[in-house]
Amino acid sequence: MLHHNSDDNRIKEILIVGGGTAGWMAAAAFSHVFKNQQCRIRLIESDHIGTVGVGEATIPVIQKFNQMLGIDENDFIKNTQGTFKLGIQFVNWGSIGNSYIHPFGPYGMNMGYLSFYHYWLRMSANKQSIDPGEYSIAIQAALRGRFMPPANIPNSPLSQISYAYHFDASLYAKYLRNFAETRGVERIEGEIEKVVLRSDDGYIESVKLKDGTPLHAQLFIDCTGFRGLLIEKAMNTGYDDWSHWLPCDTAVAVPTRNVTAPLPYTRATAHSAGWQWKIPLQHRTGNGHVFCSKYMSDEQAKKILLENIEGEPLAEPRFIRFKTGMRRKFWNKNCVAMGLASGFLEPLESTSIHLIQSSISKLIALFPMADFDQTNIDKYNELLTSEFTFVRDFIILHYKVSQRTDSEFWNYCRHMQVPETLQKKIDLYQSSGRLFRDNNELFDEVSWFAVMQGQGLQAQHYHPLADQITEAEFDKIMREIKAVINRAANAIPTQEEYIAKHCSAINR
Repeated sequence: MLHHNSDDNRIKEILIVGGGTAGWMAAAAFSHVFKNQQCRIRLIESDHIGTVGVGEATIPVIQKFNQMLGIDENDFIKNTQGTFKLGIQFVNWGSIGNSYIHPFGPYGMNMGYLSFYHYWLRMSANKQSIDPGEYSIAIQAALRGRFMPPANIPNSPLSQISYAYHFDASLYAKYLRNFAETRGVERIEGEIEKVVLRSDDGYIESVKLKDGTPLHAQLFIDCTGFRGLLIEKAMNTGYDDWSHWLPCDTAVAVPTRNVTAPLPYTRATAHSAGWQWKIPLQHRTGNGHVFCSKYMSDEQAKKILLENIEGEPLAEPRFIRFKTGMRRKFWNKNCVAMGLASGFLEPLESTSIHLIQSSISKLIALFPMADFDQTNIDKYNELLTSEFTFVRDFIILHYKVSQRTDSEFWNYCRHMQVPETLQKKIDLYQSSGRLFRDNNELFDEVSWFAVMQGQGLQAQHYHPLADQITEAEFDKIMREIKAVINRAANAIPTQEEYIAKHCSAINR
C-alpha cells in the first residue's frame, strides 16, 4: 500500500556549507526546485576562504542546467565574461607536433545502420593522411574562429552545431548567488569551527561557527572543496586514490591579457610532464599548467607556463595541489558532498562543472524524506561512482594512448596498466574499429573516436557493412559531405561578431 508523505517527514532545512561554483549551483537549483514548498535553504561561506575557481571550461550539458533554471543565455554570457566553445584542441598529445580537436557534435552524417566514423575508417584504410576533422562542422567552425547556435535547417550541418561555454568561475558563482538569494536562499558569512555529530547514529546534528553560533539542518551539502570538512574531516568517509593512473598532482595557474579575439575552443597542450590549458574569455585568458611533481619541480612548471603564454600576466601564478580520485561515498548519512569535496578529476575534458551538475540532478531525483532511506542513498552512490569511473577512464585514455617517448612521465603513462574497463575499449577499437557507449556514459562513440584516432591509435579493421556502398558512390558521398561542411563553416559569423551582436560584456 502506498503511503502519503507526511509533512513531519519532509526535509524542511538544507544547509550548504561552502560557496564557490558548487555551493551556488546547488543553492540555485534547490531554490528553483523547492520554490513552492516550505524548505529553508541556507548557505554558509567565508570571504576569507578562497576558492579554486579559475577560467572555467564546460561541456554542452551545462545548457540543460541553465535552461532548467530559466536563465537567459545572453544575459548569462554577459555577466560571466563568457565565450562559446565548440570543442577542445589537443596539441602534442599523440606526438610532438601532432594536433587534433575533440569536437562537440557529430562527424559527417550517418549512412544506413552505421555511425559515420565506420565509413571514415573505410576511407582511411585505402588512403593516407585523411583528417576526420574535415568532416566535422564543429572543428571546421572552430579552426575558422566562427560560432553560431544550431540553425533550424533540416539536413544541414548548421543544425548539428553543439556547444558549451568558457566563463569566469567566480562571476558564475556570483551570478548564481544573485539568482538563489532572490529566491529565498539565505547566505551566512562565517567560518566553521566544529562539526557536531549525533552520538547515537553519527549523523550531522549541526555545525558551529567560530563566533559560537550553531547552525542546524536535516540535510547538509558539503561544498568545502578539497578539505571535505564534513564528508571527510568529520565523517571519515574515505577516498579512493587514482593517482597511479592519473599521476599529475599540481597545477599552476595565471590569467593573461587578451592579445587576439577569443577562439571558440579550449586548448590543451601537452608538455614533458603534464599539459597546459588555455581558456579564452571576453576580458582575459585563463592559463594553467597541470603537472606531476614526481617528474617536474614547481619552478620548472612555472617557467614552462610563463614561456608558453600570450599576453601580459594579470596576477602572480598560483599553485593548486590535488589528489585525483573520489570519495568512497558521495552521500554519507545526512551529508552529500559536491564539487571538489566529492572528488577530483583533472580538467582535461572540462568535466568539473558537469560532475557538480550531475550530483545535483541525481540528488533531486533521489531527494530523501527526513528518515533517510538507505536504499535511496545507496542508489545515489552507485550512480555517482559509475559517472566518476566512466569519466576517469576517458581521461586516462589520453595519457595511455600517447605515442610520446621523450620523457620519463610519458613513458610511464604509455606502459602503465589501466582499468580493465578502459583496456577492453582500447582492445575492441584496435582489433575491429568498434566503439560502444556503456550504460549511457557521459562520452559517446564520437568522443572516444576523436581521441583514439587523434592520438594515433590505429584500428586494424572496420565494420564490414561499410563496404555495402560501391567505391564510386562512396567517394562521391564523402566528397559531397566534406564540401557541404566546408561551405556551411564559411557561412557562420566569427565568434567576435556573434558576441558583439548578442552578448558582449563590454561596459559591464
